[in-house]
Amino acid sequence: MLMRTDPFRDLDRLTRQVFGTEARPAAMPMDAYRVGDEFVVQFDLPGVDPETIDLDIERNVLSIHAERRKTAPEGAELIVEERPTGTFSRQLFLGDTLETDRIDASYDLGVLTLRIPVAEEAKPRKITISGGGGRRQLAG
Repeated sequence: MLMRTDPFRDLDRLTRQVFGTEARPAAMPMDAYRVGDEFVVQFDLPGVDPETIDLDIERNVLSIHAERRKTAPEGAELIVEERPTGTFSRQLFLGDTLETDRIDASYDLGVLTLRIPVAEEAKPRKITISGGGGRRQLAG
């Protein structure tokens, strides 16, 4: 049987593992949005044991580390291995207008959800203007 050799096949495989593909990203996919007076950030971490998730914050930099372990039993003959395993990490730079000491974290159905309250000084407020014969309030 004649087999063709492709010298770029292994390089392509390694590149997909490190950088991911559109269908299977190497990093933790994330959504972030604001609801009222809090920011919500959600990370997809399917198959991750919540005990392996580590959240640290230092100087408004939030670091997320999670580990997905292999699920095949020891000694099993591996036929296909497409699900990424190992340690995943990501950092978020949070603004000074968020109360980082009050972050609420939950993990449900493979999604890590962080709720970060907006600081009081960053919330919209009314400012009273005096002078000119009357007082008026402006939204600020």
